[in-house]
Amino acid sequence: MLREMRYRGPSLEELHENYAKRHRIDKAAPIHSAHEVVIDAPAERVWALLADPAGWPSFDPAIRDVRVAGSDGAAVDMQFVWVNGRTTITSRFAVVEPLREITWTGTAMGSRAAHRHLITPHQDGTTLLRTEESMSGALLGLFYNSAKLHAELIRWLTSIKAAAQQ
Repeated sequence: MLREMRYRGPSLEELHENYAKRHRIDKAAPIHSAHEVVIDAPAERVWALLADPAGWPSFDPAIRDVRVAGSDGAAVDMQFVWVNGRTTITSRFAVVEPLREITWTGTAMGSRAAHRHLITPHQDGTTLLRTEESMSGALLGLFYNSAKLHAELIRWLTSIKAAAQQ
């Protein structure tokens, strides 16, 4: 338990370059979770929602005040700042593979996270959306844990599903 409380994980730059850009999260992080959902919509619609951070507040009421550096859509290393609940997060895209994967890293209140989304289109026109996230930072476990992260991932995918199926 003490080791988990003190685990800082890799630097944000290492997390971005050597984890997220290599299609992985920090599995040693004390806080991590994954969730997936089948969406009755084509992968193109799911991708359009994920690749447009400025549009996230339109389907997820917990998200607001999104500021994106650039306006040509998601691109590797593009930065965006957003508020999720009461937390301001500074993020940067690490992987942008249209219709396959979108991953970003971020930092908030001394913590670092890697958040992956894998998109798998099915023959029947539905799409499997899987997400996984890791978070680390000294003392993060005092106020956040994997169960809370899992609940957030469920809420996030439920919001995306509802928007994509409209």
